[in-house]
Amino acid sequence: MKELYSVIKAPLITEKATLQKEMANQLVFKVDQKANKIEIKTAVEKIFKVKVLSVQTIKVKGKPKKVGRFTGKRSGIKKAVVRLYPGESIEFFEGV
Repeated sequence: MKELYSVIKAPLITEKATLQKEMANQLVFKVDQKANKIEIKTAVEKIFKVKVLSVQTIKVKGKPKKVGRFTGKRSGIKKAVVRLYPGESIEFFEGV
C-alpha cells in the first residue's frame, strides 16, 4: 500500500466542486495516477478522520498547447470525487 500523503495530492476548489460540496456532500481531490478507489478511500478516512460513502475517479487528459511553432501537451491528472456520509464534513473546506 502507498503512503497516505502520496495518494492525495491536493484538493480541487472550483465552482463545480463547491456546488457539489454544498448540494451532495462531495469533495474533489487531485490524486496519484496509479491510485485506486480503495487506496483513495482509506487515505481520506485516515487523514481527515471522516467516513467515506463512495469514491468516483476521473482521468482528465492534458490539453495540447502551442508555443510559437512548437507543439506540446499539458500533463493529465486524475481526480477523485469523494462522497461523505451525511453529517460528516472536513473543516478545511468550510471557509471556501
